[in-house]
Amino acid sequence: MNLNEVLERRKQVLRELKRKRKAMKKAVEMRNDLPKFIRYHWWRYWRLERGYKWRKPKGNDNKSRLQLKGYPPIVKVGYRTPKEVRGLHPSGLEPVLVHNVKELEKLDKDKHIVYIASSVGRRKRIEIIKKAEELGLRVANPNVKEVKK
Repeated sequence: MNLNEVLERRKQVLRELKRKRKAMKKAVEMRNDLPKFIRYHWWRYWRLERGYKWRKPKGNDNKSRLQLKGYPPIVKVGYRTPKEVRGLHPSGLEPVLVHNVKELEKLDKDKHIVYIASSVGRRKRIEIIKKAEELGLRVANPNVKEVKK
């Protein structure tokens, strides 16, 4: 490889990083501006307030479905985040669910962030955290008060 090829490759990588960073910034801005999608009539009926989750309005005369002013916004495709950053952790890393220490060895510290499964107990969780530190991986949910060293 000569110098021109190396420089061109470097420019390409930097261009890709810049594009991804820009998309990530846009995704964070969109997430901050995202309205709370609430169920229509949750304020009227107690049974709906307890089940505080989105349901698509389907009634023929439903004002929310008709998107009239003064009614809660409905879920639409326009609220979706850019494709290249969809599903990523806010740090820009891809989240991976881990159940044991062996699964950590397959991961790359530059691409992945570790989520320890909720079914993992305290002893194995501590082992996973120690191994992740050795490999240089970030753990998003350590949730251990004290890690024995």
